[in-house]
Amino acid sequence: AMMTTLTVTILVLLHVSFAPSLAAQLPGDHDTNGKSSSLLPPIATNGQPFPWIHMRLPETVSPIHYDLLVHPNLTSLDFTGAVQIQLQVFEDTSTIILHSKDLQIAKAELLAPEGPGPLQVLEYPAFHQLALMSDVLLVRGGMYKVRLEFSANLSDSFHGFYKSSYRTTKGEVRFMASTQFEATSARAAFPCFDEPAFKANFTIQIRRESRHIALSNMPKVKTVELPGGVLEDHFDTSVRMSTYLVAFIVSDFQSVSKTTSHGVKISVYAVPDKINQTDFALNAAVRLLDFYDDYFDIPYPLPKQDLAAIPDFQSGAMENWGLTTYREAGLLFDPNKSSASDKLGITMVIAHELAHQWFGNLVTMQWWNDLWLNEGFAKFMEFVSVNITNPELQVNDFFLGKCFEAMEVDSLSSSHPVSSQVDTPTQIQEMFDDVSYDKGACILNMLRDFLTPEAFKIGIVRYLRRYSYQNTVNSHLWESLTNICQSDDLDEGRLKDEGFCSQEKAQSGAPKWYSGDQLDVRAIMDTWTLQEGFPLVTVEVRGRQVRLSQERYLKTDDPSQTHGFLWQVPLTYITSSSSTVHRFLLKTRTDVLYLPEEVGWVKFNVDMSGYYMVHYEGEGWRSLTSLLLTNHRALSSNDRASLINNAFQLVSVGKVGLDTALDLSLYLSKETDIMPVTQGLGELVPLYKLMEKRDMEGLENQMKGYIVELFRGLIDRQTWSDDGSVSQRVLRSYLLLFGSVRNHPPCVATATHLFNKWRASDGNMSLPSDVSLAVFAIGARDPEGWDFLFEKYRHSQHTSVKSRIKSALSISPLQHKLKRLMEQSLAGEVMKTQDLPHVVISVSRNPKGYKLAWDFLRHNWHTLVKKFDLGSHSISGMVTGVTNQYSTREMLDEVRGFFDSLSEETGSGLRCIQQTYESIEENIRWMDQHLPQLKAWLDRQKNRPAAESSR
Repeated sequence: AMMTTLTVTILVLLHVSFAPSLAAQLPGDHDTNGKSSSLLPPIATNGQPFPWIHMRLPETVSPIHYDLLVHPNLTSLDFTGAVQIQLQVFEDTSTIILHSKDLQIAKAELLAPEGPGPLQVLEYPAFHQLALMSDVLLVRGGMYKVRLEFSANLSDSFHGFYKSSYRTTKGEVRFMASTQFEATSARAAFPCFDEPAFKANFTIQIRRESRHIALSNMPKVKTVELPGGVLEDHFDTSVRMSTYLVAFIVSDFQSVSKTTSHGVKISVYAVPDKINQTDFALNAAVRLLDFYDDYFDIPYPLPKQDLAAIPDFQSGAMENWGLTTYREAGLLFDPNKSSASDKLGITMVIAHELAHQWFGNLVTMQWWNDLWLNEGFAKFMEFVSVNITNPELQVNDFFLGKCFEAMEVDSLSSSHPVSSQVDTPTQIQEMFDDVSYDKGACILNMLRDFLTPEAFKIGIVRYLRRYSYQNTVNSHLWESLTNICQSDDLDEGRLKDEGFCSQEKAQSGAPKWYSGDQLDVRAIMDTWTLQEGFPLVTVEVRGRQVRLSQERYLKTDDPSQTHGFLWQVPLTYITSSSSTVHRFLLKTRTDVLYLPEEVGWVKFNVDMSGYYMVHYEGEGWRSLTSLLLTNHRALSSNDRASLINNAFQLVSVGKVGLDTALDLSLYLSKETDIMPVTQGLGELVPLYKLMEKRDMEGLENQMKGYIVELFRGLIDRQTWSDDGSVSQRVLRSYLLLFGSVRNHPPCVATATHLFNKWRASDGNMSLPSDVSLAVFAIGARDPEGWDFLFEKYRHSQHTSVKSRIKSALSISPLQHKLKRLMEQSLAGEVMKTQDLPHVVISVSRNPKGYKLAWDFLRHNWHTLVKKFDLGSHSISGMVTGVTNQYSTREMLDEVRGFFDSLSEETGSGLRCIQQTYESIEENIRWMDQHLPQLKAWLDRQKNRPAAESSR
């Protein structure tokens, strides 16, 4: 599943660290299988003892095949269904335990070889379990079938089998029904064995009215007409797959289709009024599916792949096999209205979901503790695939940001290992976070860089082939990536023919994982997946000698948290006398390496391809700062961005003085590349954001003035157009919005002029897409402009325009309007409730809105938890997003007071709450320690001669 990506612009500018949050383990004892068990025997809803005490299902029986019939009623908004499950029995038993959530079970029977018989049904809602009690013994080795009839309301949430609605251009509201089963919601649509390792084949039938269509994972085989004009669509039998990938939709969607060069039919479905916005996604999907077919060297196993734009959708998208589902904003594109970042975002989301068709669907993690095998890989493959299929999108300019986002969360003691034990549905939800997605992608990127892309690709193809239609754990991947040149596989033989595994390669400075010194991939990668956090590598150059040491980077004043952490770090470095990338595997706490000659500077973690930070002792930072000030192009833009990030992050842990980091930032007045510029803003803007929540206007304005001055040259050179490369266009959106929000006179003047013209045309004039957010933001400052934008939002059929208007409305200084915006999002009539998390976080970033957002979150907490699900990315995003810019004891006490008052059922155990406490404490510490230094440094800047300060 793809987590929602906010527009790049808003993210950096308003510093929405949408770092989703991670979960504290719920209390409860664990038996040896890591399955949580309660101390008291569970009691079923009818008062009888329930015959199973664990949250995980027993392995006595396993499903082989499901025949599923579902009949939703889009008038009464409920559904009925029947499921027949063929079972294989592994141990003699008279009890079958499976999942069911909020379903009314009308009938249950065992279809044994000797004829049907009734099953007694016991329910244990706390674990979403049913026990089917048979009078007949189910014998080991036997095959049996059970049949259940059930009914339920279509869900009001965004998961299970839920209702969605949209308004046509004529104002009519229409309903549809769609599914979202990952992670544990298939059980809310039909009784099933709802764990990823219980793979089975599914044959699905859906009943509908003639005005609707039905879609599912597989193509439709036939339609049967039933009495009363009801139609029953029969779908082909699926391949073996996990329950969370089953999907069906009943709607009035229309579609466009194309066939890939491998013969797979691709269709994009959307509501009729928006079908003209589907071409871009259709072409992108065809290109990407063909790419993966070739790259993985395993044919896509289904005859079709549908992509459907769902009007109400919580996450970004979902990889259901053969029927991927998306937010409308993640799929629909209008060449005249969508911006460069929309194009980038849509392509990346499609690339992510299609990568899952192999990584996740074909080969699936055994249990949710290894979710990162799915999500880290799909996130990583977005960049690999789009870089090749759409080079014009320049995706490599954006990968680094993922690693910085992950480090933000991973530097707290409340982080968790990439692979960590989870039991409850809430804990499983909490795994869908920046650690599983972004850190997962960054450590895979580091490994690929270390092994070489060719070797890495061979290893993952081997992994996919070896485990097709099966379930895996971490170590299976590492084994597949080891001994690449010692295999007899035909494809790996191809590598030997190309000289890839020969000794010449060994001499060329490539890593020597294939020679006598056998590289242990598992030993390296276990240090990155089985412990949380990441290393800070300290480098000290003394002549030709480079002394290295590593420790955990942690933003806490509790030193006990850093002991016992050790990584195998694939170091890379370049020097002033050699641009060749040198490699060194640091396995111990300290080590020494020798340079061939003395050098002026050395830069470690080349292009930041490693997931670690670097601190330069002695003269290290000074020599790199002077390099940036005199010749910044001597380093790549990724290297420059990583120096900015590391310098400011090291201030937080007392390794680098604030003035050292600020001195380094001075070079940014000459910077033009997107990554270093946005990273510069990303480190500097939060400093005044912390001040906005305190009464310190003087220093706050001084800081804002410094940042505007630093980037003024670059801002003033931006045109108010849609010209240039994707990175240039995305950067323009950032800078013009930043200049407008910061009241830079040229920006305000142009944006005001454009807004007035656009409004005079009643919104019909075409604005350049990339600058429209800045224009709307200025327009939303006065009540009439705000109301005009809100009306345009109400009637627009373009999701990209709507999302920019929504952002502009949320950064308006008008408090009563901000309140109205959040209330409208919760009501879900004009603004979809799916967008509420973004709206609330954006309002909380607004100096006029941060108290309003906090009050709103508290007052509506129980409603939000019900709608978005405890542990979800949406909830954790709001918790951390709304609170993580507070920096006073008073606010910390207020935040603690509220979260401490919750019960476990309403979220007291959420990991995001721990993160919030840690973030606020870190902010308090930062402000107490560094404000005097900041003021002194800014005063010195003011008094410097202009020539010197712009040097």
